[in-house]
Amino acid sequence: MTLQVDRDRLAAAHQTAHKQLLAERNSAAHWTGELSSSPLSTATAISALVLAEQAGMKSGLPAYTPGEEPSHIDEIFRGDLSEQIVRSLHWLAEQQNDDGGWGDTDRSLSNIATTMLVQAAFHLTGVPAKYASLLERAEQYVESQGGVAALKRRYAGDKTFAVPILANCALADMIPWHRVPPLPFELACLPQSLYRWLNLPVVSYAIPALVAVGQARFHHGPPRNPFMRQLRRWAIKRSLAVVEDIQPASGGFLEATPLTSFIVMSLASVGLSEHRIVRRGVEFLLSSVRADGSWPIDSDLATWNTSLALSSLEGHPEGGTGGERAQEPASQNELWDSVRWLLDCQHWDPHPFTGAVSGGWAWTDRSGGVPDADDTSAALLALAACYPPASAVGPKTQDRRSKIRRAAREGVLWLLQLQNKDGGWPTFCRGWGRLAFDRSSVDISAHVLRALRRWKSMWQGGNSNAELAGRIEVATHRGLKYIEAAQEAAGNWNPLWFGNERNPQEANPVYGTSMVLIMCDELGLGASKMARRGLQWLVECQCADGGWGPVTPLPDCGDATSSVEETALAVEALVPFADSSQEAAASFEQGASWLMDAVEQDRWKEPAPIGFYFAKLWYYERLYPQIFVTRALARARHRVAAEVAPQGAAGGLRVGPVVGSTARV
Repeated sequence: MTLQVDRDRLAAAHQTAHKQLLAERNSAAHWTGELSSSPLSTATAISALVLAEQAGMKSGLPAYTPGEEPSHIDEIFRGDLSEQIVRSLHWLAEQQNDDGGWGDTDRSLSNIATTMLVQAAFHLTGVPAKYASLLERAEQYVESQGGVAALKRRYAGDKTFAVPILANCALADMIPWHRVPPLPFELACLPQSLYRWLNLPVVSYAIPALVAVGQARFHHGPPRNPFMRQLRRWAIKRSLAVVEDIQPASGGFLEATPLTSFIVMSLASVGLSEHRIVRRGVEFLLSSVRADGSWPIDSDLATWNTSLALSSLEGHPEGGTGGERAQEPASQNELWDSVRWLLDCQHWDPHPFTGAVSGGWAWTDRSGGVPDADDTSAALLALAACYPPASAVGPKTQDRRSKIRRAAREGVLWLLQLQNKDGGWPTFCRGWGRLAFDRSSVDISAHVLRALRRWKSMWQGGNSNAELAGRIEVATHRGLKYIEAAQEAAGNWNPLWFGNERNPQEANPVYGTSMVLIMCDELGLGASKMARRGLQWLVECQCADGGWGPVTPLPDCGDATSSVEETALAVEALVPFADSSQEAAASFEQGASWLMDAVEQDRWKEPAPIGFYFAKLWYYERLYPQIFVTRALARARHRVAAEVAPQGAAGGLRVGPVVGSTARV
């Protein structure tokens, strides 16, 4: 069937996106990006700094300890902290929505969690008179949402965020301490290998918060049971030592402002403002504040962005109007610096935070990053895209091939040992199956299967990898069963790490379904029943404007608009199906036209808050739309260039065979 797509227009849009994405690479040869400023992060940071300052002043300000790294906290507390807090409060005031609440970004809908944390920040700072009406409107919003009960419902039994938020409110005298559930921080004293068997009320990455917030709750509201009081007194120093041992060099736990802030404010409130954990946590907060007084949720997603960018530059078609062919996006030498940087980000030691073995990648190269399945899969796909061909000669090229092979093998082994019993892959830790961010997830599992399939294909024929190929085969079979079982009745899949706050369930089925369909194509499963059902859902939920956004399995998008990120992912997913389905072809044409319009009208770089950063904390990333659009247009352009059938001035194109569609796992 013939696709009615203007080939020259598609080429121009792709060239624009490709050029811009390359220009985003920094002088250190990688892509850093920029996370959105967050009212939630800013509010928690303010609370933490205020409580640390108050506690520090009572004991004479934090003192230098001989032999430790230099600290500038004393100077900031004496001179600049008050000015910094005022600037941050002013930024927060400007972010209040018309309904009186705050959202997680400056583009987000209000939610009760962020609004309560902002209230706490203003209460702790002794709100100036000019902010009085602001707090009245915030109180009305919180009451309209259902107050503390609504906050607990929002997190559905997961105490990872609910309890720290309530503790922050208690520290601001907004609620009594008995309304803050206690946390069993004494369990952190047990060996790390036992954590997953203890049915902890928080996810695997939140052990430091379990300890700090748990100790604050114990201090301000001790249990009546004398045995529990004695047990927890005994566990204070021991559990605190656990947190100190796993605190990153940067001072920021997971490089995340909210998590670090909850730990700082909790420990400062119990008289530990001079403790090394608090001092280094404060230094992290002061070093990560932005010029306008705001904080992002995390330092950066540099490793993740670099992996995605390198994959997006794969197979760039260049030159020729009569018959394009896929070529490298840049010379091997030009991209090698980026590949080398990515190789250096691989973790080669067991990680103290989660106990993860060596071989994985985190989302950032900073010390607070923790290896996880999604970032490791992205890195492996990027390395495969940049792997020098076997025909290349010369010692330099062979050395590069050797380094990439070694890294890829360790990364694949890392993923294989992480697979859960249900066949899917979790984020950080195998076996922590109760809470959402520790359970297997569809988007990560699909990503992992793509990475495993890519490297299994590249190793095919080599005796040294025969055993590894067999393990990949078994893991793939189990992973596909998990993904098939996770498909919703309507045909879509819901991901873990991306959502859409305008979706009734705050899920992002466009992202999840697109990721699975891309996987189905690469594994040669495009004709499978689950792929056909997913494809039908994706086509039917396309918005009237030609894009994709916060949709349910209905074509009506309501008042919401399509996003660049979701539209680009959907178009990429549709590309390989457009030659075998008339409906997919028509949907692809409309989606591609939407993307080309966005590039031509210079709105293709506008990010949307579709990212999750733990427990319904939204964010957007400046580079996401650029990365996703570049990848979608590149693959669309490559596919339509496979077989050309001129159709007059419009430049009609015929899509050729799907690359790799005959390979089956």
